[in-house]
Amino acid sequence: MRFTLIFFAFSLIGNQLFAQTKSDSTKTLTEVIVKAYLSNQTLISLPSSASVLNQKIIHQSNISSLVSVLNSVSGVKMEERSPGSYRVSIRGSLLRSPFGVRNIKVYYDDFPLTDASGNTYFNLIDQSAISNIEVLKGPDGSLFGANSGGVVLLNTQSTANENAIQLSGGSYGLAHETLQINQNKKNFQYNIHQAFQYADGYRSHSQLKRYFFQTEENWNYNTKGSLKFSGFYSDLGYQTPGGLTFAQLQNNPQASRPATATAPSAEGQKAGIYNQTFFGGLRNEYQWNLRWKDVISLSTIQTNFKNPFITNYEKRTERSIALRTYFEYKNDDSKTLKYQWNTGWEFQKTKADIRNYGNNKGTPTKILAADGVDNQLQFFFTRLALQSGTHFKAELSASLNLAKYSFRTLAESTSSSSPGGIDLKNQLMPKLALSYLINPNFILRGIVSRGYSMPTSAEVRASDQKINTNLQPEYGWNYELGLRTRTPFERVYFDASVFYYQLKNAIVRRTNANDQDYYVNAGGTDQKGLELELNTQIIHEESGLIKNLDFRSGLSWYNFIFSDYKIGSNNFSGNRLTGVPKLTLNNQLSFDFKKQFSLFVNYQFNGKTSLNDAASVYADSYHLVMLKAAKNLSIGKNRLNFYVGIDNLLNEDYSLGNDLNAFGSRYFNPAAKRNYFVGLGFQF
Repeated sequence: MRFTLIFFAFSLIGNQLFAQTKSDSTKTLTEVIVKAYLSNQTLISLPSSASVLNQKIIHQSNISSLVSVLNSVSGVKMEERSPGSYRVSIRGSLLRSPFGVRNIKVYYDDFPLTDASGNTYFNLIDQSAISNIEVLKGPDGSLFGANSGGVVLLNTQSTANENAIQLSGGSYGLAHETLQINQNKKNFQYNIHQAFQYADGYRSHSQLKRYFFQTEENWNYNTKGSLKFSGFYSDLGYQTPGGLTFAQLQNNPQASRPATATAPSAEGQKAGIYNQTFFGGLRNEYQWNLRWKDVISLSTIQTNFKNPFITNYEKRTERSIALRTYFEYKNDDSKTLKYQWNTGWEFQKTKADIRNYGNNKGTPTKILAADGVDNQLQFFFTRLALQSGTHFKAELSASLNLAKYSFRTLAESTSSSSPGGIDLKNQLMPKLALSYLINPNFILRGIVSRGYSMPTSAEVRASDQKINTNLQPEYGWNYELGLRTRTPFERVYFDASVFYYQLKNAIVRRTNANDQDYYVNAGGTDQKGLELELNTQIIHEESGLIKNLDFRSGLSWYNFIFSDYKIGSNNFSGNRLTGVPKLTLNNQLSFDFKKQFSLFVNYQFNGKTSLNDAASVYADSYHLVMLKAAKNLSIGKNRLNFYVGIDNLLNEDYSLGNDLNAFGSRYFNPAAKRNYFVGLGFQF
């Protein structure tokens, strides 16, 4: 009932204010541009399913994380079980991820942030460094290789010649500091970004510390060529309070996981994640003439990872390299039939040395297991984009994916097993996308694409310290229809998609009696979904009390079930897919008033969610409301910005991320109750 009232309240406000908008206004929104497919394309005509989050959308939300930002996109779900413990999914499956991102490909400033095994440390990035996010929904191997959920592209390039410093704080010990320097010197641009974030967290034993330094340099060394470097260093540490049973949740939601008769507590074992990572990439682009262009990039990721846990203490060193190159050919834009052809190759290799020790109150003891897991992934891709006149677009693309694992026994190993390896069968990921512009403001589109995602090293060699050579990649076909429409002056933009995704060999996380992870293939899933996005500029006036009023809304309705999933005598076929709510909704209102005062309102509804494959335990639905008010002051050419905000205004009891299929029914990770934040920024 409360969901219905809030939804109609937002709709009523929007309808009333929209009716007051002058019909003869010629003020337009800037057309949204998508750069993911190697050239600038307007979103309205793009055949693929995509969403773009610009700098204003990112920065107007709560700056303590990207959770509310990404959750504003229909089909995307970001969770934070405790500060720093992120999970991200597109169109469904969180089953594979105790934390992190595993069936999505992520790029950072054009370089692969996802390693050769398919794992991504999303939580290394300080959210304040991100200026633009492009989300490609559904499997897309056309230019990006193996993924079964979609692609996320993070861009850190900011406005030139703008520097900023910002300090913020909030409830539960939140403190955040950022310094950003952006300069443009003739043919050279550089960006330096430094950040520190600290939080005590809502629950006991949930402290977060992150030091982050990022830089990006662009050098246009002549009229045809440019060289870019992008890199960061992140030192992340956060405590993991662990899941609670329902009884423990009711007794004390702020408690960390308590000790039992057979296992110590999370706090007693000093459970946590500690990750020190260096990322760096160099990219050269050369435009030979109006038709030919080539790009080559080389990047590396070096990670030192530590995870004291209830039952053991894991240490990992991971070393990754990636090489990506492609060329582009396109004909004259004046032709009636325009075409663009891209073809290239991406190679990645990750070497991981994994050691497990006993854990004595946060101190590693005797060695339990030591293994080396090496992943090699490469794919060849080609894409042909055709445009006939101004109405018809077609994209035919494919990637051929080659992957293999090799296993090494480290010197400390106590196992007598011999090294080995797995060569996975080569996989072709084709994609056909069509769009037809009925008129300049209405487009129909359709997509057929194949998804494929191999197990990560953390799944093949999970916390149960066993190498699982039987775990197979997940794959499937996705079928999608959609439409986009807008008003002539771009005051209203609407996007609707329906899709059917048949996933085979879905990878599912389970836990054993020792509370250790292991993974199995869950047979098939049937995933039918509807996604709606609405962006409206209700008011845009140079004078008047309200200068701008924007309304954004994203809705996802999913009917995701296990189609063929049996483990032993248990038959989970027909059950709702674990971790995926049937309905989610996000509404945002952004007011810009006179005298540089603004107000931002965000409402999120998350539906009832199954917490285990048997569909016997559910998390209740919840409603989140966040308010943020900001005031800007101009001081010469400089600007001072002050803001205050309230999160979880309704004081909801909810978990922002649950432990799925948790042993001992420890599913719940309670999120913060009503909390407050404040910030002060200076741009110069």
